[in-house]
Amino acid sequence: MEKRLHIIIAALLIMLGNITFAQEAKLKKANKNFKDLSYVKAADVYEIIAESGYKSQDLFEKLGDCYYFNADYNKAQKWYAELFAFSDEIKPKYYLRYSQALNNIGEKEKAKTYYQQFLAKIPNGKTALTLEDYIGRIEQNSDRYEIKNTSINTNGVDFGGGVQNGEYLYFSSTGDTTSFKSSKTHAWNNLPFMNIYAAKINEDHTLSEAKKIKGKVNTGFHETSAVFTSDGKTMYFTRNNVDSEDNVNRLKIYRATLIDGKWKNVEDLSINSDYYSNAHPTLSADDKTMYFASDRPGGFGMTDLYMVNVSPDGTFQRVTNMGDFINTSGRESFPHITSKNELYFSSDGHFGLGGYDVFYTDLNEKNPELYNVGEPINSSYDDLAFTINDTTRKGFFSSNRKDGKGLDDIYSFTEKEPINKFECEIVGTVTDKETKAIIPNATVSIYDIETNLVATLTTNANGKYNMTLPCNTQYLVRAEKETYTTKEDLIVLENGENTLNFELEKDQKAITVGSDIAELLKIENIYFDFDKSYIRPDAEIELTKVLKLMNKYPLLKIDIRSHTDSRANDDYNIALSDRRAKSTRQYLIDNGIEASRLTAKGYGETQLVNQCSNGVECTRAEHQANRRSEFIVVEN
Repeated sequence: MEKRLHIIIAALLIMLGNITFAQEAKLKKANKNFKDLSYVKAADVYEIIAESGYKSQDLFEKLGDCYYFNADYNKAQKWYAELFAFSDEIKPKYYLRYSQALNNIGEKEKAKTYYQQFLAKIPNGKTALTLEDYIGRIEQNSDRYEIKNTSINTNGVDFGGGVQNGEYLYFSSTGDTTSFKSSKTHAWNNLPFMNIYAAKINEDHTLSEAKKIKGKVNTGFHETSAVFTSDGKTMYFTRNNVDSEDNVNRLKIYRATLIDGKWKNVEDLSINSDYYSNAHPTLSADDKTMYFASDRPGGFGMTDLYMVNVSPDGTFQRVTNMGDFINTSGRESFPHITSKNELYFSSDGHFGLGGYDVFYTDLNEKNPELYNVGEPINSSYDDLAFTINDTTRKGFFSSNRKDGKGLDDIYSFTEKEPINKFECEIVGTVTDKETKAIIPNATVSIYDIETNLVATLTTNANGKYNMTLPCNTQYLVRAEKETYTTKEDLIVLENGENTLNFELEKDQKAITVGSDIAELLKIENIYFDFDKSYIRPDAEIELTKVLKLMNKYPLLKIDIRSHTDSRANDDYNIALSDRRAKSTRQYLIDNGIEASRLTAKGYGETQLVNQCSNGVECTRAEHQANRRSEFIVVEN
């Protein structure tokens, strides 16, 4: 009996081992399909594994992603919900994707909750707007477009690209899938491969005469996203590639030349790689800069926007990421640059209506803002490949929304109103505090919250200044004039006109040996964070006043005296304060002050300004008062 029991147990273990081995083999195959971007095949296998009872964070992430990347948001949210139920350690990007999927299927309140959690989890994330602000801005920028579905759309995938010489829209299409008989489909979505077509743009902005372009561009792979040089004779486009060492589909940007009506001399660009993708190019009006999307290493998210200089000989120099103002942990793609250097692009990483939304920013502005272009361009589906004519304000975009003829359709549009940039006006008058007389030609400087100079203004003959800036933003505004004491104030701009007046006092005090510049200029001492010696942003604001005074009086010499609080031992504090003094001195030297005009010494905790000596219990603010630098005049 015991022998028979051992045999049964052994048989069960072998059977379980076989089941586990079979499941592991399926999972390995599905992971290979996922890595190869074969999302349809991967999802089929993943679902079989999940329905067998197997659970893991990686499985639910990939199942959700398979459907997310194919815009099947209903199934995507189902598996993302399983992910959030399974684990408490969720990557920030899945808060974003779950939010976008929920928003797309109409669960907007739940989507808002997860989007807010996403914002809170972004490393160094920064936003001056609440979720309600974002929603309100989208609403205010909606209803500015008239859109129409175009006649060239099929029941497959059709999406736009570039306009050649204002006459032809080059677009990509799988063609009519009902008549498609070949077994060659793309593993991402099981659809036929795409080719590039050209459709004539009629005077009424309709499209006709769509034909597959001639030459060597179209192949047995995907070709998409055509864009042209200003003369219309050179085309850049995207093609998928499977000749990488790891046999993974990548995207590359190619270039072709128009010769006798055919696109020839197709070349692979030097910026491409077999280890990451480059796609969806667009060119600046002077053809000197190309913008594109890429998942190359070092980016902020899944795909980022980049720019690269195009030399006159056609070579490329200095690929540059466009930064976290534009790029997020999500997907940024399909850039379009207008002749006025305005950028439109699609993103699912900035707050939108669901899936890819089209966003706008003016790259000419020193401190540009980002705007969602609103409905009806944007929807709860994927909206992309936006292109607009600066003069006519007409253009095209693509979307997989429900009312289309196929899976993705091309829409034409007319922009009826310019985008609302939500700008507020700041106005004010600078006067003499004692006499109330106006002060013309006073300098008014405006800084953002990171102490970057935004604008420098001069008061007019009536002592007035004004400036238009983005709303819901905090600024530091400084007014100054020779023989007057500088004054500054903080303001948060709100809708409408914002008034900030300044009354300046006459500078009555003489600069004498032994005088304290901090008292003379009415500035705060230079404070430091605990156990640190670097210059804080708020300290830079104060140091600019010292810089201006020393530039105004070139014979002035000062002694920088740095102090610490009583925490840590005495010898350490002497060393720390000395580093702080030297750091302050070096900052002034780096900004143009001769070293011979500056001395610096650390006094540690020997000159406390309050009772907070060793062993005395004090608040953080009381200790902060002792961490300071002073500026004493030693020669003038």
